[in-house]
Formats: sequence, structure tokens, C-alpha cells
Amino acid sequence: MGIAKTEIFSIQHNEIARFSKALGHPARVAILEHLSKINSCVCGDLVVEIGLAQATISQHLKTLKSLGLIKGNVEGTSVCYCIDTENWLKMKDVISGFINQDLSPQNCC
Repeated sequence: MGIAKTEIFSIQHNEIARFSKALGHPARVAILEHLSKINSCVCGDLVVEIGLAQATISQHLKTLKSLGLIKGNVEGTSVCYCIDTENWLKMKDVISGFINQDLSPQNCC
């Protein structure tokens, strides 16, 4: 498999790509949406809420946590998750800055 060569791109390009990865699967979008609505930690009801297998939910949670958009706290035998507010706000800033840039007039197609 080839190397991604992310070092040749700007920090902003890499941040946009990292946050886009979080939004790149509907299950992760649903998890983030659910966590943002309840505004508290969730331990076990994501499987019921999202409707996917526990292993699948766990994999998506692992991805979201590694991207820094959620935090997890161990409570007994389970891990409870919530939105990482600081990184959520950073993602909003980075993505909206990218999406809201003005397009140059084009004479194309």
C-alpha cells in the first residue's frame, strides 16, 4: 500500500481531511448527532439508538476518539462517551472556513 504523503499538504488541509473522515460514514455522523443532542455522557445505549452491532459501534467510537471529537471515561466495566467540546468547535471553524470560501468566477463546462 502506498504512503499517503500527508506531510506535503498544509496543516489546514490535513485538519480538513481529518475532520472529514469523522463525517465520512453515516454511523459516525449519527453517533455525533446523538451525543450532541443529549449533551451528556452515554455508556451503553448507542447500540439501541444507532441500530448497529456493538462491535461496529465500538469501532466507530474508536475512530471518533482517535480523531479527537469524542472523549471516553471508564465507569465500572463500561466506557462512557461525550463530545469533546473544544475539538468540536475547532472542527466547526475549520470545516465552515473551507465550505464558506468564495468561488472564483469560472468559464468551465
